[in-house]
Amino acid sequence: MQALTILTLPDWLALVWFGAVWTGYAWYSRRAIRSHSTLLAVTNAWRRRWMLQATYRDPRVVDGVIVQSLSSSPSFFASATLIIIGGLLALLGTTDKAADFVREIPFAARTTMLVFEIKLLVVMAIFVFAFFRFTWSMRQYTFAALVLGSMPEAVEFAQGKAEREGFAERAGTLVGMAAETFNDGIRAYYFSFATLAWFFSPLAFAIGAAVVACVLYAREFNSQVLHLLRD
Repeated sequence: MQALTILTLPDWLALVWFGAVWTGYAWYSRRAIRSHSTLLAVTNAWRRRWMLQATYRDPRVVDGVIVQSLSSSPSFFASATLIIIGGLLALLGTTDKAADFVREIPFAARTTMLVFEIKLLVVMAIFVFAFFRFTWSMRQYTFAALVLGSMPEAVEFAQGKAEREGFAERAGTLVGMAAETFNDGIRAYYFSFATLAWFFSPLAFAIGAAVVACVLYAREFNSQVLHLLRD
């Protein structure tokens, strides 16, 4: 019970609201993929078309280069996330100076050193989650490359010795899963910006979470890119 009193009631309410907004939006976005109304769902359809076209090509050098290029994005973000986590760990060692700096910012909340460290740990937990999603996305792209490399020659598909649709569906779905996992990591980056507002006030933290969700919704459900790629 004493641990619960470290944070004030507004802090707890803002933190619960933040978690509800993040998990609720992730759940809603994942369900919307089934109705093909999100940017990820539409691009997944293009990924399956791409893999279907790959079954007609021989050799598939271009497709391998594309998969390698796609995997470079989660690799870059995973490396960047490690640097951020290291910086946050270093900041935990100098929380007194960091807390004094935050206190000098106008409208920043005046909190104890322990509360400041808890807020840093929450930010760090978000980036740890993002790191795991990015590294898992890298591995999924590796699996997709294995499936692409194991595809029979185009002539075998033409002769009916191999199932063209089955290979294309499996490879396309695997690339789509890697993209979805990468999207989870990017979403964590977005929501990490909302946690920065927590250092100012719980209300700013709650508003920041709602703003991030609105920005993500606009990009995934109502962007120009989505309208362009949709059939």
